[in-house]
Amino acid sequence: MKPVGPIIRWLPILFGRLTVVQRSTLDIEFKGRNVNTIWYVVGGIIVIAAGLFVFRDKVRGRPVPDVLRPGQALPEFTATNEKGESLSSELLRDKPSVLLFVRGSWCPFCSKQVANLTRYYKEITDSGARLILITPNPLETTRRVADFFEVNFEFWLDDSLAIGKKLGLVQAGGVPEDSRAEYGNDTLWPTSLVVDADGVIRHTELSRFIADRPNPEKLLAVVKRLQGLPA
Repeated sequence: MKPVGPIIRWLPILFGRLTVVQRSTLDIEFKGRNVNTIWYVVGGIIVIAAGLFVFRDKVRGRPVPDVLRPGQALPEFTATNEKGESLSSELLRDKPSVLLFVRGSWCPFCSKQVANLTRYYKEITDSGARLILITPNPLETTRRVADFFEVNFEFWLDDSLAIGKKLGLVQAGGVPEDSRAEYGNDTLWPTSLVVDADGVIRHTELSRFIADRPNPEKLLAVVKRLQGLPA
């Protein structure tokens, strides 16, 4: 059996002042509370935290739809811009594009995503790419979010979810009940695509869970690689 003296000397650093009471078995008390119990609680918290971290890391989320696998040509679709004009995905063939499919301005994680992208927006566009947010939300609502963060993204509307259905990105029942009267029941699954100037998908990332969002640094790195720029 290993001596407990060195261990006891370290406990005040971890838990504060200790009172050692000699009994038939060594029983260390911390302000009237059994330290063994404290260790059990701390150990349990560590185990639970580690389990949640592993679970989060293992969650695969939705599989990438076949039509969005890297190396595939981006399927053709049409959307509406903020002026009400119809736009074709064929317009994306002149330079690389970063496409972000967002759930809507009602989603706090999507608003945070816009905020995070503000730091990288200029670098993405300076690298010769465009950045487009595709949303089922009314565009004036989504624009307010962008204006709040002082970012000039391009917004494409998929109000009927026709694009989402074609690309396999619809999340049925994904809108919270308290927002369904305004935004309907279904929405888009958070997804990011990087498409090259020839309309070929080079990067696809679906969120593993609702709070998960793509790393904007990774998107920027893909764009720079396509443009032959240093990372």
